[in-house]
Amino acid sequence: MIVQRIARGVTEVLAPAVLVSVLLVLLAVHGAPSVGRGLLLGVVAAVFESVLPFLYILRGVRRGELTDRHVGDHRQRRGPLLVGLVSVAVGFVVLVGLDAQQELLAAVVAGGVGLVVAAVVNHWWKMSIHTAVAAGALVILMLVYGWLLIVTAPLVGLVGWSRVALKDHTVAQVVVGAVVGAVVAGGVFSALR
Repeated sequence: MIVQRIARGVTEVLAPAVLVSVLLVLLAVHGAPSVGRGLLLGVVAAVFESVLPFLYILRGVRRGELTDRHVGDHRQRRGPLLVGLVSVAVGFVVLVGLDAQQELLAAVVAGGVGLVVAAVVNHWWKMSIHTAVAAGALVILMLVYGWLLIVTAPLVGLVGWSRVALKDHTVAQVVVGAVVGAVVAGGVFSALR
């Protein structure tokens, strides 16, 4: 069915690992003294905050320990979220050692706090991490690049629609994810930048 294929495409293209990687590279380039240094710091941040946790998930799927790469069964999310948190913490230390700019460090901490909140909520209920990350990334980008980026807000709705269309989440799980992501990411990032 065409709707399912579109929803799957949106879920993949705007997946948390993709959005976080793009966000971190944009922030690193924005605040770095040169594009080259910004790209280096952005890639380092993305490796620890997105790539390594995603590779852990892929390994779990290949071994049959996780149902799918979006970890659809919320009971399976604790391990990947904890691995993600450890990876973010290590990445933060590496970035501090590389003298990364404050905005990038603030975004990494916001991501770590978001992982803690997601782990707690997902212990009892399957909040949408896809919409949490999409909304959080949007808020951070608006804080850095300006409020005109609000025109991209429909992308958060599109992510939410895809998760509901694929029957991976309910509307409530998507809405709560978006609100929690926006509040946590925006609040932590604003406090630390």
